[in-house]
Amino acid sequence: MKFQKSKQIHILRLALFISGGGTTMSAIIEACKSGKLRKVLPVLVIASNKDAGGIEKAKKLGISNSDIVVINPKEYKCREDFGKAILKECKKRKVNFIGQYGFMTLTPRNVIKKYKGHIVNQHPGPLDTGRPDFGGKGMFGLRVHKTRLEFIRRVKRDYFTEATCHMVTEEFDTGEIVKRKKLIITPKDTTRALQKKLLPIEHEIQIEALKDFSEGIVKIYKRKNPLVKNEEEEKILEKCKLIAKRAYPNG
Repeated sequence: MKFQKSKQIHILRLALFISGGGTTMSAIIEACKSGKLRKVLPVLVIASNKDAGGIEKAKKLGISNSDIVVINPKEYKCREDFGKAILKECKKRKVNFIGQYGFMTLTPRNVIKKYKGHIVNQHPGPLDTGRPDFGGKGMFGLRVHKTRLEFIRRVKRDYFTEATCHMVTEEFDTGEIVKRKKLIITPKDTTRALQKKLLPIEHEIQIEALKDFSEGIVKIYKRKNPLVKNEEEEKILEKCKLIAKRAYPNG
């Protein structure tokens, strides 16, 4: 782990990107309202589809209708145009930080370039930057928990999972890790039980990460020991991911 100074921003004018129920978004907005995040101001919620449950939650938490925007990538001819639509809404509200909380689409390059170093993503499993891990394309929601459980049962070690906050890059889940926290796994855990136990920890570390950024100090985490030890385990991991995708076709 190393400390990295980040550009200190007087107030984080936060855009929250969502695609589903918005539970983490809700926890963050509540933390802002309570004073736990004194230097963070939620100014925009972007949903990738009109049916996202988080839209109604944002309204109930006091985000104005005009600051809740649906931007569906399917409605744009290319990713750059999708990104331009996002950037337009962010510019209107002087957004200087983006958090992705269950955002199910790959972030456009022009958005990442504009907010480099000031855009993070929530992930419900352990990551290992630059090495095989429990992220990547198609790894979200229950699939991550299922993959982790199946892998542990096969390699018979490291009985834990993690909630993770990482920088956003042009590929899924490959950015530097800025916050993580372990949860011990028991032999009796099911996929859904694991999801339920980890969710409050996910909320906690996303809030802590925003606090770090607002105070200008960010911790970058790098593992000494890889999650996946060798080529044989890489094959096991890929098999576990396939099992998870089949078990949870919708995530």
